[in-house]
Amino acid sequence: MRVSVVVPVYNEVERLERCIERLKPELERISPDYEIIIAEDGSTDGTKELAEKLSKENKNVIHLHSDERLGRGRALNRAFKMSSGDILVYMDADLATDLRHLETLIGCIRDGAHFATGSRMLKGSDTERPMKREIASRIYNFLVRFLFRIHIRDMQCGFKAFERKALFDILDEIEDNHWFWDTECLIRADRKGYRVVEFPVRWRHEGGTKVEISKDAREMGKKLIKLWWRLWRENT
Repeated sequence: MRVSVVVPVYNEVERLERCIERLKPELERISPDYEIIIAEDGSTDGTKELAEKLSKENKNVIHLHSDERLGRGRALNRAFKMSSGDILVYMDADLATDLRHLETLIGCIRDGAHFATGSRMLKGSDTERPMKREIASRIYNFLVRFLFRIHIRDMQCGFKAFERKALFDILDEIEDNHWFWDTECLIRADRKGYRVVEFPVRWRHEGGTKVEISKDAREMGKKLIKLWWRLWRENT
């Protein structure tokens, strides 16, 4: 089965080359039929030029550039629609999730799951991150489970895989353009009865994150309520 891995990037010139260099041999070991799509979202720090260089040097690497800033969610949607894989994957360029879990992630879809996600909050997870982020994440994920009666414990881990047909069934229903994309994707998948598998991972906090805890927590809280209200109205 062909595997497409999307790496969404915005101003990641310091991380991108290391990410691709480490990702390629892992993919070659798991599936020789693969492509890596660098979904580069209007970068201004040299990431665009680096991505172009990497795509010219590696036949399996595709650079997908946007002149305007799309936001992480729209950049993912665009890249998935241009992909050719049967199994679709996305992972963050910071490699916070240990790449040794990539075979498990892809294997979940090969074994029949429709959606798969790494988790920093299951028994067996090995996570190191600042306490402030840990507390905020646990509160957020508790609210998701409470509002939507969903079993998944970590909605936002940037390490996910999808069966192509299942993802495309909900892709145009996902309205968020940025960080909330992951949560909305998994909630919609769960509500449609798709099989979602979550497994523990080793995860290490990396500096230079684009997430702004206070601002993004407020925004995502608002989006949770709006999505709950929208889905509730659709079912009444």
